[in-house]
Amino acid sequence: MDFAAIRQQMVDNQVRTTDVTEHRLLDALLSVPREEFVPEDKKVLAYIDADIELSTEGRYVLEPSPLAKLIQAAEVRASEKVLEVGAGSGYVSAVLSHLADEVIALEIDSDLVTQAKDNLTAGGYNNVSVVSGDLAAGHKSNAPYDLIFVNGALGVEPVQLFTQMAEGGRMITVIGSGGAAQALLYVKENNQISSRKLFNISIPALPGFEKAAEFVF
Repeated sequence: MDFAAIRQQMVDNQVRTTDVTEHRLLDALLSVPREEFVPEDKKVLAYIDADIELSTEGRYVLEPSPLAKLIQAAEVRASEKVLEVGAGSGYVSAVLSHLADEVIALEIDSDLVTQAKDNLTAGGYNNVSVVSGDLAAGHKSNAPYDLIFVNGALGVEPVQLFTQMAEGGRMITVIGSGGAAQALLYVKENNQISSRKLFNISIPALPGFEKAAEFVF
């Protein structure tokens, strides 16, 4: 298969058509071979407009269009240090590596940690460090971060991550499930966290941020 040609079609037909126009991001999406970050038996499906399953634990490489919208909303700057929460196989980290100065890729699943390390090393993404740990707890030893990118939908606000945002830092995440989920931008100013709703979006849930069961009378 001519993956380069299919990658161009993904950018032209799936990404640009949903108002993703940031040139650095489009160049990054064209540069990163998505097929190298999905299971071998799914390589031919790497560029379809759907989430690609990575494991039976409900982990995915996100569909190109919503993923690109979230990354564009993050407004990643070339000088920034980024924490990606839920790195999976490393695809988003690879894209972010083209946009930021340094990327810390946090993953809890040991098999995905190995995959991400192997994929990113093979691709020469030298400004990405893959670390293992609880996703909800973040990665304190490298904090603070200019940007935290949460790679999946959450049931609750990621309150532990707020403490790892730099002054003036940002966090992009999705709260909720299904069609009711919303992308949110969090900003830290004067040591206070504020949030702004961006757009409705539906992406798979990220484990570890489930809403606690509520007792109903």
